[in-house]
Amino acid sequence: MEETIEVKELDQVVVRFSGDSGDGMQLAGNIFSTVSATVGNGISTFPDYPADIRAPQGSLTGVSGFQVHIGASSVHTPGDLCDVLVAMNAAALKTQLKYARPQATIIIDTDSFGPNDLKKAEFTTDDYLGELGIDPDTVVACPITTMVKACLADSGMDNKSILKCRNMFALGLVCWLFNRELSLVENFLREKFAKKPAIAENNIKVVYAGYDYGHNVHAGVPATYRIETKVKQPGRYMDITGNKATAYGLIAAAEKAGLKLYLGSYPITPATDILHELSKHKSCGVITVQCEDEISACASAIGASFAGALAATSTSGPGICLKSEAINLAVIDELPLVVIDVQRGGPSTGLPTKSEQTDLLQVLYGRNGESPMPVIAATSPTDCFSAAYMAAKIALEHLTPVVLLTDAFIANGSAAWKLPKMAELPEIHPHYATADQKYKYTPYKRDPESYARYWSIPGQEGLTHILGGLEKDGQTGAISTEPENHDHMSRIRYGKVARIPVPDLEVLGDKDDADLLIVGFGSTYGHLLTAMQELQAKGYKVALAQFKFINPLPRNAADVLLRYKKVVVAEQNLGQLAAFLRIRVNHFAPYKYNRVKGQPFVVSELVEGFEKILLEKGENTSKTSDGYMI
Repeated sequence: MEETIEVKELDQVVVRFSGDSGDGMQLAGNIFSTVSATVGNGISTFPDYPADIRAPQGSLTGVSGFQVHIGASSVHTPGDLCDVLVAMNAAALKTQLKYARPQATIIIDTDSFGPNDLKKAEFTTDDYLGELGIDPDTVVACPITTMVKACLADSGMDNKSILKCRNMFALGLVCWLFNRELSLVENFLREKFAKKPAIAENNIKVVYAGYDYGHNVHAGVPATYRIETKVKQPGRYMDITGNKATAYGLIAAAEKAGLKLYLGSYPITPATDILHELSKHKSCGVITVQCEDEISACASAIGASFAGALAATSTSGPGICLKSEAINLAVIDELPLVVIDVQRGGPSTGLPTKSEQTDLLQVLYGRNGESPMPVIAATSPTDCFSAAYMAAKIALEHLTPVVLLTDAFIANGSAAWKLPKMAELPEIHPHYATADQKYKYTPYKRDPESYARYWSIPGQEGLTHILGGLEKDGQTGAISTEPENHDHMSRIRYGKVARIPVPDLEVLGDKDDADLLIVGFGSTYGHLLTAMQELQAKGYKVALAQFKFINPLPRNAADVLLRYKKVVVAEQNLGQLAAFLRIRVNHFAPYKYNRVKGQPFVVSELVEGFEKILLEKGENTSKTSDGYMI
């Protein structure tokens, strides 16, 4: 008689796939998250991979991870610690154990824990579980490599290709553990390997082998788990990364505005996927050019804008430095341009595959002269779509370059995204020159309310004009070095950005009587929201204000920031948003919580830090969570 196994229903679970850089952990994690999103679960993912082009196999520095948080309803972070850890080799187990809960289920490939593997991972004994203090009862020890070789013995594949399928066995085992439909995995693999159907079928065969292994031996666990979606909203969903959502937001904006989309870019981690994605959509009127360097990428986009396209350029922090001269040309010419900065760890080359929020002051002030630009910061992978769309709308309607800040965390991370309907998106009306301006047009004639100049596309009769990097007369458009004119033009460019209407700053939580207001910007939203909710569960009165629109500040920003007894600004830098807010808001003196680790915030650490502030006597003291001034 077959032994039955209990199926337990969970509200949420965190799974972390880890292994050597060549073990396909990103793919396995991506498939599992896609399958989960397809059945309606809330998901949040965090790909965590090294910057090495190819670290030595089995080494501690070469471990690649992919963490996914799955919930019955919305989830906002990838989770602090995982409930299930897949470790494909000894190095993965040693380096990733710190991300697992004390009683997490650990799945290992015992074939990758031989003497040489343990030596590379710097174990000192053969008892690797005991050395790490792991309870053997929590470990699913499976000879994955041996079983994959047996599964594909008749496939005709060479040994190297067979070993590349080990990740699919681990995926199958995890799918069994969480009652996932393998038909969804099949669809994913057949689509991914559409041009190599034999590869797809062999991978599918291995997925089923992993699933059957778990089913047949029960994999040493007392129960399997199911996560049922609590609230199902009708619509079409997909698992989308922040970079892909950014690309789709630009495409949607171009279609809404009736323009072609042009992207001038130079490959740089972690922004390159935007270029890759947009290059697939020529049928939507998208033009992509991979330029020879960062400044030419930006300059080509400025040329496309001058010619009448919705123009964008994508990069990361080092590229923003190199583009700054060209960006300033777009500022003085007042041309629409979307500048996408997918932030990574710095300075210099820094941590190319890690995430920070350290470019804020650079995009606000990192250009010569008075050079104001709107700055928008996306709050999640799915929000990258609306943030990119709004950046394009502002650029086209106010004739200004706009910076869109994302970062490696949300650019590479993914979430379940409900596809919007084009009819429901806000209208975009480029600020074109009007018919009555023919033969009277000057390039800096402005709308008296918004201060936006009128956009003339080359070749239009009666709208001939000249633009360039030299200061122009505000009336005629001719080159001018007059002191009063330059002062006027500097103020009018600043005033134009200041007048751009943006939504009010929303306050979540105990907005009427909070003892602490948490303030953040961009991608930290999910972590700060979860920390607020955990503090509320402890009985504290806490609120959250997350900035998406940073320049110009929302009209109610000062009122919100000065309303509460204690305010803490939490950011993944050493205090850049706090410094900017102190410049713009008189008498604002917040606490500061700063981490620059190249990793997302840890919610438990946020709760601990904020709780100390709540229990401290007095009001704001301009201290950081580490107790020193910046």
